Amino acid sequence: VSAGNGCGHTLLTPLSGTLSSKNYPGTYPNHTMCCWRLQAPPGTSLLLAFGDVDLEPSEHCALSSLLLTDPQTGTAYGPYCRNSVPSAPLLVTNSSTVTILFNSTSHHSGRGLLLSYATSQHPAEQVSRGVRTRGSSDPLLIMCFSVYCPAGCKDIHGDIWGNPSQGYRDTSVLCKAAVHAGVIADELGGQVTLSREKGITLYESAFANGLRSKRGSLSEKRLIFHKVCCLLSPACDDVLEVVTFNASSWWHEVGMLGQDRDWVAERAALSTTGHSWAAEPDAKAAWLELDLGIRRNITGIITKGSSEQHNYYVTSYQVSSSRDGKNWRPYRGSSGQKEKVFEGNADSQEEVSNAFIPPIVARYIR
Repeated sequence: VSAGNGCGHTLLTPLSGTLSSKNYPGTYPNHTMCCWRLQAPPGTSLLLAFGDVDLEPSEHCALSSLLLTDPQTGTAYGPYCRNSVPSAPLLVTNSSTVTILFNSTSHHSGRGLLLSYATSQHPAEQVSRGVRTRGSSDPLLIMCFSVYCPAGCKDIHGDIWGNPSQGYRDTSVLCKAAVHAGVIADELGGQVTLSREKGITLYESAFANGLRSKRGSLSEKRLIFHKVCCLLSPACDDVLEVVTFNASSWWHEVGMLGQDRDWVAERAALSTTGHSWAAEPDAKAAWLELDLGIRRNITGIITKGSSEQHNYYVTSYQVSSSRDGKNWRPYRGSSGQKEKVFEGNADSQEEVSNAFIPPIVARYIR
């Protein structure tokens, strides 16, 4: 439950959630208050992860503050502000009920607060690991942690900056960024594993899994999502080699001066320069088929239009898979009900990513 005029984007479920102050990550308003009451199932404990606490400093945090109380034990945590921050990014309570109180008076600066919580049933974990960087014998310490994201967080208010390959600015809405990165399905939620690493100068925007991220500037830290484990193996991001392309049809173009150009299936590879594959004009139910040579684990797909003289692109598509090239199974996604329709491109220039959650195990993809 949340109440007050200082509440920002908020998603509260019995097992996990995300909450923030109004306008986050912009400056929070003057003279506001928000009270969140978190109630987990009996027998579980609440775990709170401080994503960002940036309240204008004052003596005893009198002007703006974040205060957490456990009504079951009478324990209080805080008050917190910029000159009195939480001692650790993860607070483990022994209670299933916590009240979070945020208030502000007159102030000039501060992003406000961003906080996530989970329960001992779906724990948020944090662990430091030594990793050897490529070409270096010195271990690099990377902070890795795991949180449980609720379903439906794609529609939370708040922006994300970055993309799966670069990582995300640390002020991104964490669970929403996880959907964008393709590590969880929005309709299911689930456990998210990520590391917090050094920030970069510029975060490029991208369209992925029905969400568009923003182009943004430097942040001190960035979030890197991992699909399998904290120490991501190179195989997780491998681009699969296509042995053969096949298609329902292809366009034989004859130009105004009589020159021929064939938009054949082999031109469908993303790295191909010049024109792409295109089905025969007016073809119904056109398909493109990829043969990977052997059965592979397929975690997603990237599409792009053809900008070679023609502004051609596919706006939506469905996917089928086969292990033998004869029997085809439509991809239904995590819900398992209807055949999933993927959101494609809106222009011929930008690449669009869509994740397969769960992955497809197959040799052939249409």
